[in-house]
Amino acid sequence: MDTKGWSEYKLAKEANLPQSTISHLFKRNNAPTYPTIEAICRAFGITMAQFFADEGEAVVLTLDQKELLLLWGTLTQEQRQIVISTMKHFNNND
Repeated sequence: MDTKGWSEYKLAKEANLPQSTISHLFKRNNAPTYPTIEAICRAFGITMAQFFADEGEAVVLTLDQKELLLLWGTLTQEQRQIVISTMKHFNNND
């Protein structure tokens, strides 16, 4: 937020989240949910991989990974759950 000069209010607005959600992350040290992190990443224009990378660590994605993340961002929450379930099913059948 500091780099962009955003306040908690601005981040909440850009991430389309309630301001109370952002406020609780900072003031109550609440752990964010996956959808909250996803919304924050979208607001900052970064990927989940970039969000979780150590500072200064370069995150290199393959073309398939980039495509997957781009497509993921267009899915509804219900569609994402279907994709996750399908991927888990594939992993369990190996």
